[in-house]
Amino acid sequence: MQAIPVGAKGEFTLIVQSEHLANRFKDSTLPPVLATPVMIRVMENAALNAIKPFLDPGESAVGTRVDVRHLAPTPLGGRVTGTAEVTRADGRQIEFTVSARDEREEIGSGRHERVVVDLARLAKRLRAKEDA
Repeated sequence: MQAIPVGAKGEFTLIVQSEHLANRFKDSTLPPVLATPVMIRVMENAALNAIKPFLDPGESAVGTRVDVRHLAPTPLGGRVTGTAEVTRADGRQIEFTVSARDEREEIGSGRHERVVVDLARLAKRLRAKEDA
């Protein structure tokens, strides 16, 4: 892993489809709006995109903390763009500010943390759990 600079930025965009709606995740009586877990997915992918250029082959980063607010609804067909900016990098531990917007307004904001992992080592740990 290369040093990850504070200020590194990433984006991720998603068009809201039926499988992204809150009434598919939780309560079927909810209107057809973007589910909060999907908004978080957009933010996490933006964070990963911010640091991908600094990862070595065989490395990735997994989310370890999410602290966000979902501020506004986005309807089916809406375009959601998540942005992330590195605010702190301490070895493998990376902190971000994250936000998400649709075509009209900010729909979410907060903080997110990821840790850089060696994929082979992670797979080995997972196999050990599956075999237990």
